[in-house]
Amino acid sequence: MGLEAQATRHINPYEVALAQYDRAVEYLKLPRGIKEFLRVPKRELHVNFPVRMDNGDIRIFTGYRVHHNTVLGPSKGGIRYAPRVDIDEVRALAMWMTWKCALVNLPFGGAKGAVVCDPYALSNGELERLTRRYASEISLFISPHGDIPAPDMGTNAQIMAWIMDTYSMTIGYSVPAIVTGKPINIGGSQGRTEATGRGVVICMDEALHRMGHSDPSKIRVAIQGFGNVGSHAAKIAHDLGYKVIAVSDVSGGYFNGDGLDIDDVLAYTATSEHHLLKGYPHADPISNAELLALDCDVLAPCALENQITGDNADQVKAFLIVEGANGPTTPEADDILNRKGVEIIPDILANAGGVTVSYFEWVQGLQSFFWDVDEVNRQLRRVLIRAYDEVVRVRHQYGVDMRTAAQITAIKRVGEATLTRGIYP
Repeated sequence: MGLEAQATRHINPYEVALAQYDRAVEYLKLPRGIKEFLRVPKRELHVNFPVRMDNGDIRIFTGYRVHHNTVLGPSKGGIRYAPRVDIDEVRALAMWMTWKCALVNLPFGGAKGAVVCDPYALSNGELERLTRRYASEISLFISPHGDIPAPDMGTNAQIMAWIMDTYSMTIGYSVPAIVTGKPINIGGSQGRTEATGRGVVICMDEALHRMGHSDPSKIRVAIQGFGNVGSHAAKIAHDLGYKVIAVSDVSGGYFNGDGLDIDDVLAYTATSEHHLLKGYPHADPISNAELLALDCDVLAPCALENQITGDNADQVKAFLIVEGANGPTTPEADDILNRKGVEIIPDILANAGGVTVSYFEWVQGLQSFFWDVDEVNRQLRRVLIRAYDEVVRVRHQYGVDMRTAAQITAIKRVGEATLTRGIYP
C-alpha cells in the first residue's frame, strides 16, 4: 500500500489548519478583528493555462498561488506539482508557512503555489513548458521583495531555474532572488537541498537529548516519505548513528529491524524508475499503515498531510513524532497522542529548516555574497535551537502541548506586528 492509500473519509487540510489556529489563538489577548484577519488568506490567484504537449495536443492545466499573510515581510512558500492538489490544500500550506516563518523569526509571511498535474507523467520538455507558462501566469504575484517561491512536493531545483529564467526574461535582467532552492551554479545556496531533512534531524536529536536519550544507536527511527525531506533525514540520521529501521514512499515501504543501510537504499533509488523505492531487495516490504504502527522510538512523517488521524493514532507506538511533512497529524490524532504521552515536534518547527536556508539563499542572492556549507549549517542549527527553546518556554508558560505552544508563539508575533503596523488606511 502506498502513501496515497488513506482513511476512507476525506480530511480537508485547510479545516485542520484552521482548527489548530483556533486552539492556539484562544490563549492570546488579541482584538477579535485581528484574530479574524490572521485566519484568512490575504489574496488568492487561480489560473487556467494551455500547454502544448509533445504530440502536438494542447492541454489545459490549473494552477494556484495563495498569499496568506505579508505583515512580517514578503511572502514565502513552495510550489507543489501534484495530481489532486486543490485550493484548500494550498490555503492550508500557505497558512502553515506564515506560522513557520514567524516561529523561527524570519522576515517573511506565508505563501504557497501549486499546479494540478502529475509531474512523473510529463516529459522533460512538457514539464519545462508547463513551468514557464505557470511562472508567466503568476508573474504579477511574485517578486524578490514581494513573494519568493521555492520547491515543494513534485518540484525541484531545475523547476526553480526555469521559473527564475522566465521571470528574468520578462523583467529584462537576471533576478536570482526571485526563487530559492535553485541550482548552486545560478545563485543557489550550499546546504539548501538537504536543509529540511537536516532540520528534522536537528529537532529530533534535540528532543531526544532533552528526554535523556544520548545514545543514537539505541534509537529506532521510522521515516514515512523518501523524497527530498525523508531521504535526507534518513541519510543524516543514519550518519549520526541512529538506527533507521523503515522508510517508505508512494510505491511502498521497506523494513529491517536491524537497521537499513541508507547508503544502499539511496543508491537503489538513484537508479530506479522515478527514483522510487519500489522493488528494493534488501529489506522486507511493508504497507504504509504498518510503518506508522511500527514498534519504533521515533516516527518521522515526511510525506503528505493527514497521515496520522483519529483512525490510526492509537496504533502509533513511537514515543516521539517529528513532523517532516506539513500537517501530517490531525487535531483528533493530536488529542489521542497527547493522552498517550507521545511527544510531538510540530511541523512548523521540525520542518522549518528548508525555509530557514531559503532565507539564507535569498539574502545571499540580494547581496551577491555567498556562504560555505559549514556556515549555512551552523546558522541553521542556531535558528532552529533558538526556536525550539522558545516553544518549550511557551509550552511551560501556558501548560499546553508543543504544537499549540509553537502556534501561540508564531501567531503572537504576527498579531503584535499587525497591531504595531496599524490598519491601513
